Amino acid sequence: MARTPLTDSEIAEALASLPGWEHSGGSLTKTFRLAKYLDGLSLATEVGQMAEQMDHHPMIVIGWKRVTITFSTHDADNKVTAWDVKAAAAVEALPAARSAT
Repeated sequence: MARTPLTDSEIAEALASLPGWEHSGGSLTKTFRLAKYLDGLSLATEVGQMAEQMDHHPMIVIGWKRVTITFSTHDADNKVTAWDVKAAAAVEALPAARSAT
């Protein structure tokens, strides 16, 4: 299913309800800081399970006490769509994300 890219103003409006998320390079990105490395692995696992259920998979980069999540929509020429905003909001609702700083 093709998706329509959001305008810059639509993205800015969506980001108002997504603390810490940024629009950069045609993607929505957030870096979560965690107390322990294994907390980051837990977050990445929760994001992966949620993404599989949504059938919308982000790039996940796991580092020492940090996890960076990046969403864009491939069938919208790798731009941000409402689907990415919905997925970012779903990440924010995850237990491991709520414990991150």
